Amino acid sequence: MRLSSVMKSVAVAALAVSTVATFSNAEARVRMKIHSAFSKNIAILGPGGHAVADAVEKMSDGEVRMKVFEPGALVPGTKYYDPVSTGSIDGAWGAPGYNVHKNLAFAFFAAVPFGPRGGEYVAWMRHGGGQELADELYGRDNIKMFVCNVIPPESSGWFRREIKSLDDLKGLKMRFYGLGAKVMEKFGVSTQLLAGGDIYPALELGSIDATEFSMPVIDKDYGFYQIAKHNYFPGWHQPASLGEMLFNMDKFNELSDGQKVMVDQACQAQTLRGFAEGEATQGPAMKFFETKGVTIHRWSDDILAEFRAAWKEVIADEIAGNEDAKKIWGSYSKFREEYKVWGQNGYLN
Repeated sequence: MRLSSVMKSVAVAALAVSTVATFSNAEARVRMKIHSAFSKNIAILGPGGHAVADAVEKMSDGEVRMKVFEPGALVPGTKYYDPVSTGSIDGAWGAPGYNVHKNLAFAFFAAVPFGPRGGEYVAWMRHGGGQELADELYGRDNIKMFVCNVIPPESSGWFRREIKSLDDLKGLKMRFYGLGAKVMEKFGVSTQLLAGGDIYPALELGSIDATEFSMPVIDKDYGFYQIAKHNYFPGWHQPASLGEMLFNMDKFNELSDGQKVMVDQACQAQTLRGFAEGEATQGPAMKFFETKGVTIHRWSDDILAEFRAAWKEVIADEIAGNEDAKKIWGSYSKFREEYKVWGQNGYLN
């Protein structure tokens, strides 16, 4: 065979191998459309989903790319559970409390009134059985859930007027999240769950009289202080709050085992990042509120005791009528009881 013929054969073979490799690489790539419940310009919550997407893309050398969309671009802000379940979107960055319309038991993966601080909460999820229970609950709807954020205590409310007694709560229309809403309803408050971006217009128009949403630095971005001048603490309803990254299970299973680990590691990193940033940024935000005429209040011990008593009634009712809630509450309570000796002795009060 002449040399030129040999070279042509080699070139053809190389091209064939290259083409096969290209097709193979293309098949290995995974592209996802991810809904975010939070606008990117909102502190901590907004950039978090983008940070996870960026980390996974870099760790996978571009083999896994997640495009994160603003609220409303794919689906309305809090209405992402069913679209993820059916696969009409690949995933979502949000908060488990937005899923309570499906099953109140999801609230236990979001925030629990008079519950644990961030460290204890994540400990239960990752090492006390919480994640396994979440996998079971979400898995029924073809969803994979990752704890992907944890934030420190929240403000427990923005009010137009000072709340001098629990009687002042009667008749108020208030945006409220998770299990804490059930407590507020015990005191005559009419609660509704609104996405962050919908709260300010509702306050401005008078559709609601008061709201809680998140930590001071996040509430600052939403501008609640411009309308409601009385901000109450502590966040008894959300001593710590978890965030989630959800994936349609079929789409998630397109990932290799290694890529799935990358997602998990990116979420663990974001959980630490979100908690640290949350702790670092609240003081300046609260000082800012004071310059804008906001009065910062702390609930009296008597009022907190009333909230706690109402919470005990709420949780008794909820687990009596929901087997999933009862099972999750049992795991959560068992872990907290075992943790108690450490929690009470390991830290300064």
